[in-house]
Amino acid sequence: MDLSEQISQLESDLEEVKNLLEKSERKRVQDVLSQEQKKIEAEITSKQQQKEKQDANKTVQASTTSKGYTVKINNYGWDQSDNFVKIYVTLKGVHKIPAENVETSFTERSFVLLVKDLDGKNHQMTVNNLLCPINVEDSCRKVKTDMVLVMCKKKSQKKWECLTQVEKQTKEKEKPSFDENADPSEGLMSMLKKIYTEGDDEMKRTINKAWTESQEKRARGEDMDF
Repeated sequence: MDLSEQISQLESDLEEVKNLLEKSERKRVQDVLSQEQKKIEAEITSKQQQKEKQDANKTVQASTTSKGYTVKINNYGWDQSDNFVKIYVTLKGVHKIPAENVETSFTERSFVLLVKDLDGKNHQMTVNNLLCPINVEDSCRKVKTDMVLVMCKKKSQKKWECLTQVEKQTKEKEKPSFDENADPSEGLMSMLKKIYTEGDDEMKRTINKAWTESQEKRARGEDMDF
C-alpha cells in the first residue's frame, strides 16, 4: 500500500471516529475517541510529510535529463532577512540557459535545486534538515547573472543560527564545556599541562621556572603571580 492509499485509509478512519464522537454520550467513551482522533491526525500529518518528500524526489528524478551527467553542488553562501533565508549558488552562465532548466522543489524542512544542461552537465543541490520549517508555497528561486538565488520563506521571523540542524549540532559539539562548580585552579593546571605537553623545550623551561617560583612563594605565604 503506497502512501496515498495509507493517507486515504487514515482519513476514512478519522471521519468514522469523528462520527462516533458526535454520537457518544459517555465521557469515558468520548475521552477514548478523542485520544484516538489525535493519534490518527498525527499519523496523517506524518504520512503527508513523507509523501511531500517522496514527491519532491520524484520530481527531481523525472526532470533530470539524460543529456550529460549530474554533478553535486557543494559551494554556496547564505544569509537571511526577517522573512527569508537566502542561498546563493554561483554557476557561470546559468542566466544564459532557458529559465525552465532551473528547477526547485521544497518541503517544510528541505529543498532541491536542479540546473539542467549547463555546459553539458546537470547541477544538483540537496539540503535536508533545515534548521526551522519553511513556507513551501512562498519559497522560490531567482536566476541572476552567473548565480541562482534560492529563497526559503520563513514560517516565523526567528533568526537562524545556521542553515541546517546538522550544522547546529556540530557547533554545539565543538563548544568547550564549562563546569561552574569546578575549582578554577584545576582548570589552570589543565591548561598548563596542555601547554607544557605541546610546547617546545624553551616553553617547558619557562613553565618549569614559573612553577618552581610559585611553589617557593607559596611556601613563603605569598600570592602566586602566574
